[in-house]
Amino acid sequence: MAVVAKQHSPRPPFYRDATIVKWIAQVATLMLVLFALWFLITRAGDNLRANQIPTGWDFLEINPGVALSEGIDTDPETGGRALWVGMVNTIRLAIAGIIVSTIIGVLAGIGRLSSNWIVRRLSSVYIELLRNIPLLVTIYLLAAIISTLPRVESDQGPIHGWIHLSNKGLSVPRIFIADGFYQWSVFVIVGIVVGLFVRKRRMIAQDATGQETYPMMCLFGVVIAFAAVGWFAHPLMGWVGSVFAAISDGISAIPEEVVRYGVVLASFAVAGWWIKRRLDRLRTPAGLGKLTDDDYFRMIFTVISAALVSTFIVVVWPGLASWIVNSSSDLFEVLSNKFGDGRSGQPIDAMRPDIVQSGNFPNYGPAGLNFTLGLAAVYFGLVLYTGAFIAEIVRGGILAVPKGQNEAAEALGLRPTTKLRLVILPQALRVSLPPLGNQYLNLTKNTSLAIAVGYSEIVQVGQTIYNQTGKTLEVVSIWMLFYLACSLTISSVVNFFNVRLKIVER
Repeated sequence: MAVVAKQHSPRPPFYRDATIVKWIAQVATLMLVLFALWFLITRAGDNLRANQIPTGWDFLEINPGVALSEGIDTDPETGGRALWVGMVNTIRLAIAGIIVSTIIGVLAGIGRLSSNWIVRRLSSVYIELLRNIPLLVTIYLLAAIISTLPRVESDQGPIHGWIHLSNKGLSVPRIFIADGFYQWSVFVIVGIVVGLFVRKRRMIAQDATGQETYPMMCLFGVVIAFAAVGWFAHPLMGWVGSVFAAISDGISAIPEEVVRYGVVLASFAVAGWWIKRRLDRLRTPAGLGKLTDDDYFRMIFTVISAALVSTFIVVVWPGLASWIVNSSSDLFEVLSNKFGDGRSGQPIDAMRPDIVQSGNFPNYGPAGLNFTLGLAAVYFGLVLYTGAFIAEIVRGGILAVPKGQNEAAEALGLRPTTKLRLVILPQALRVSLPPLGNQYLNLTKNTSLAIAVGYSEIVQVGQTIYNQTGKTLEVVSIWMLFYLACSLTISSVVNFFNVRLKIVER
């Protein structure tokens, strides 16, 4: 019997090798992008110097001479502080808008599929009306409506002094954390940890016996019990402040060189940990699986990223280590003050809105939660506009759930609300979550339209600063970095829950 030798096909030339071509294309694209950035930056610098336009970041440390209409500091001492006030206002507006618009969107999306004719029609009118009107027009319309309301005249308000609605905006009761909140939070955190342990034990017992053990109710019960005890016993946790004070002193004593090279080691340690996790996921029972060129690219890029971080902190910005030490020490010093022994008041307090008159006209006082005309117009405009789009996403997610799931829930005798809560909405969320993330990103970026009604968010504050200082390029770069950070944060949170909700295939 003749033995036929196994013939190997000749290796293709490098310019036809798919792996080599892909690598060359990626490296060439990266080099092209870096060259384009270098070219644009150098050209911008040459043009600015030719036109004798000064550049620099000194405006962050000098008084810009501007007053802000609202925020954590209405008379900032530096340009950096003014921009920080605008950032805080933007973040507050985005977070509150995301929460309320989600609630409105879920209710309107469910209502559009309701069997009740009135609820279905009202939801349809709201969705179709708000989706087809530009957001800026909606904001202007709300501002015009609020400006036509009566003036602030008395301290009684329309609902016995609890809510004030006038041409100055809206003022409602304000709930705020008081002196004992941070000590009380220790009890709440301990209650959550104990509650999760109890929930886990109750779920194990339920799986073993088949009897309903109400694990979630047990979790909430434990947390509420600890919170109730902590409401009265929280002064006992004042000693935590001395612990944070000791940590603050210890951090301030760390040399900058230790922090600098510690960050370098931590960068490479994180890169190595990530590569190890990826190799473990690719490992098969027979050994390490075959790595693709994409796997090699990811691992090499991870190492390069760690090297860039190390170069940045050691060469480009060596003072970053000092900033890390000082900021960390200040953080624990603030926590030490928050947990001080002298803070023994109730954890949470509330105040009714008040009206003060320091001149000829009355105005809302600091006791209530005040929505000025600009804030009210942009907030409710964002919420109603985004809620309409979220409603359509929720409606599409519900319709994407297989009809058999609905029939199975009805066959089990589940009530409509229980069926919707336990069967339909959890499955609809898997489909709805990615487009929901897009709407959250749109809402956050649409907060920049608040400049049209004079609300002091980051774009409005930045425009005022560069009008005063002439540092347009620097301010615009801060805008870009801020919105990039917000977008990446929201995307990371949405992707985290998207992965957790993914159906695991066997």
